[in-house]
Amino acid sequence: MRQKLTYLAIATAAFCSLYSCSNTRVLSEGQYRLASNKVSFNGDPAGLKSSDVSSYIKQQTSNAFLFGWIYNWSDPAKDDWLNRSLRKIGTAPVVFNGHLLGSSCENISRHLDYLGYYNSQVTAKVDTVKKNVKVTYIVTPGARCRIDSIAYKLPKGEFSDEFKADLGNTLIKEGSWLSEKELEQESARSSSYFRNIGYYDVSKFNYFFEADTLGPRNILTYEIRNYTRNEPEINADRLRKYHVGKVLISHAANVPFREKLLKNINTIHPGDLYSEKQTNVNYSRYASLQVFNNVGIEMTPVDSSTVDCHITLGQGRLKGIKANLEASSSANGLLSISPAISFYNKNIFHGGEWLSVGFTGNFQHQFSNKMQANEFGVNASLSLPRFLGLPYSVIKGPNIPRTVFQSSFNYQNRPEFKRYIANASFGYTGIRGKLSYQVYPLRASVVKVDNMSDEFLLAMIAKSLTLYDSFYDHIDAGLSSQLYWRTDPSVVPKGSYNYCRINFDIAGNALALARKIFPGEEGSDPNSIFGLAYAKYVRLEASVGQTVRFSPGSALAFRITGGAGYSYEDSIGLPFDKYFSVGGASSMRGWQVRTLGPGNSPMMDLFSIPSQLGDSKLEIDLEYRQKLFWKFEGAVFAEAGNIWDFVDLFEPWINTVALDWGIGLRLNLDFILLRLDWGLRLHDPARSAGSRWVSPAEWVGKNGSALHFGVGYPF
Repeated sequence: MRQKLTYLAIATAAFCSLYSCSNTRVLSEGQYRLASNKVSFNGDPAGLKSSDVSSYIKQQTSNAFLFGWIYNWSDPAKDDWLNRSLRKIGTAPVVFNGHLLGSSCENISRHLDYLGYYNSQVTAKVDTVKKNVKVTYIVTPGARCRIDSIAYKLPKGEFSDEFKADLGNTLIKEGSWLSEKELEQESARSSSYFRNIGYYDVSKFNYFFEADTLGPRNILTYEIRNYTRNEPEINADRLRKYHVGKVLISHAANVPFREKLLKNINTIHPGDLYSEKQTNVNYSRYASLQVFNNVGIEMTPVDSSTVDCHITLGQGRLKGIKANLEASSSANGLLSISPAISFYNKNIFHGGEWLSVGFTGNFQHQFSNKMQANEFGVNASLSLPRFLGLPYSVIKGPNIPRTVFQSSFNYQNRPEFKRYIANASFGYTGIRGKLSYQVYPLRASVVKVDNMSDEFLLAMIAKSLTLYDSFYDHIDAGLSSQLYWRTDPSVVPKGSYNYCRINFDIAGNALALARKIFPGEEGSDPNSIFGLAYAKYVRLEASVGQTVRFSPGSALAFRITGGAGYSYEDSIGLPFDKYFSVGGASSMRGWQVRTLGPGNSPMMDLFSIPSQLGDSKLEIDLEYRQKLFWKFEGAVFAEAGNIWDFVDLFEPWINTVALDWGIGLRLNLDFILLRLDWGLRLHDPARSAGSRWVSPAEWVGKNGSALHFGVGYPF
């Protein structure tokens, strides 16, 4: 062990020495590499952080450690294809420019003035080690001034009264620190408030602030004028409220759409008081149809108190095809491919109705024994832009809820059995701010099992009575819901964001009530309907995650997900499809789909193709993503988790937690992201107690790793 550590230390030292010697080799004579920038504060920074000012340094360093190294492999004197490729893939070192130090100090000082630290002192200290330069910006924050009193100058009349009514919401109060930043934020907030109550032509440029800090008290004059900063005083005019005049809605000629529906969605009507907020709400309502590729709302003043509204809806792409593919392979010869394709029409009945028809499949092949399992599915859904049962006038928010009808049929052909599953559901989906929801008060599945082998049946009874209870003809009917909250609700977030997703299912309660009301024929099974037993269970699954972006090219993503299902009364186990599983392209990537757990259980020989299932699940994922070059991205990930049966939770379950790590390569084409991940096992609880930790030598062997192909990020 000591010898291995010595080798590791020598290799690390050699690597660092090689990097430190080579990271400046491409520089010309007299050039120096900018190695780092640091901000240091003198005294008490009083709420300041280095990140508040570091972005105002004009010359930034490069944090591309690996790709800076690759660039330095190139020979500056050669222009052959190899050296050109190294320079293209790599990142050139930042050549230190001393002329930018003064302007950087000035930039920081001006920004501190903006934040309210007046007359700050900023100097730069340069340390040079060989050809590397480290710059320290030493900041002495200036004094801050508190606002002792505020004098208001307002236009007389109704405007003044409404300003006073909003005074409690102002960001500038007596005792606040004086800063240009706060004054700008207040002018933006207050002007938005007035535009929402009818004052169409009020903007932040109507706001004027003057501070007197020379006397014994710091006095701020807060003034709103009836002309803007860019206008002469001669243009002054009384600030008036505006009302909506004419409302015109027009859409692209190649998008057939029912005019009545466009009017029902609209929330701006002649005679309404002008409101910027309501204009934005109207914009979101039309955009949520996802039929028109652009929505424009133009407000045009026609006199001193009236604005006409013109809503224009541009043409959009109404039909298309979506495709997805996931594949994984492991050293034990198990290949799994899951394709999916769907066809959609976003305006099937000329009213923003979405029709989607899709086909799915899952094909697994075991090369060692030539066993295979196939699954085919077809599904259809129709989504209507309304909350069925309520008029449009009741829905006031920026997003139109939708009523969804879904149906599907799935056929599974495994060596042990065949299964047929028919599904139908009805429910509502929508968005409320950062929360999106799916609620299906009515959903039902009919499951039919056929051609079950006698060997499989007997083995299942002997090994798992709970699992046996899942393989029977039954009806699964009840309520399902999903809540998804995200701090950034945009489709492709550009910055950091958090999210939380909760899925809840309950089945059997409605059918049990129906059987009590309509007991059926005498002697019939009270736990069945139409001759089929119905499942009774509750199931909850939740995920919490965060993605932190350090720069446009790098991010750290974290996710923790868990769940549990419980069958009650005479149902011994959950329906087969409601059990939890881990492994695959988006979960515990050191294993293939359904090959891990439950707990430390070995692979069940019940299934020729693995299908490990559990009552509960817990998984933690961490992934670092880094842009490489061109459209390629790299990733390093680590995961911990497993599935368990409830009976296993009373044992020392910490030893049953599986661990893996891996690397990934992604091709991000903007409209689609293709992903290749190699997951390597670290701790395999299914192995014997003394050999659960997997050595690096076993990663390329049987049951040591798995390769996955997917579309989109795993989480």
